[in-house]
Amino acid sequence: MSERRGIFNGDDPFTIARSWLIEAEPREPTDANAIALATVDDDGLPNVRMVLLKEIEADSFLFYTNYGSAKAREIDASGKAAFVIHWKSLRRQIRVRGLTSRESGPQADAYFASRSLQSQLGAWASRQSEPLTSRRKLMADVARVTATRGMSPGRPPFWGGFRLKPLEIEFWADGAFRLHDRFRWRRETLEDEWTVARLYP
Repeated sequence: MSERRGIFNGDDPFTIARSWLIEAEPREPTDANAIALATVDDDGLPNVRMVLLKEIEADSFLFYTNYGSAKAREIDASGKAAFVIHWKSLRRQIRVRGLTSRESGPQADAYFASRSLQSQLGAWASRQSEPLTSRRKLMADVARVTATRGMSPGRPPFWGGFRLKPLEIEFWADGAFRLHDRFRWRRETLEDEWTVARLYP
């Protein structure tokens, strides 16, 4: 533990993750909160896609999506997910693996209301991950939703958040000659205390 100085120092991995993200925000050109989110389908075949991480809470990581999307269906089926967030400007990354649950209450309502009207209407119009015949069809769907939902569409019942509570978090920082620094926080269950280990590069 005494080795965890500087950017790795601290007794709470969520505080460390939050500080790294705050440091990255002014340095990354776009979307410092972009994560590569991994899930698996019914056959165990992995899927990965970019998603925006919206909050690092006291004990979890929160993002939002359409509950009809492939990612949401796979998360619901397994109750598990993983992601990596990488900041080229800082030469650092964080890997997270853990258990998931939905956030479909007032917190999701408040976040949806904070989005632009165009994004709200787009969420209503999109049947995410389903086949689409043309861009024209999509724009027609947006126009139809705009006409029926108006200027305050509210959060769709099929759209909301997922909270990922980690069983494992790894902090990685680039080192000279590829001798990187890696510290893995791990616990067997969400109720257990964290154990921290330095890993070989």
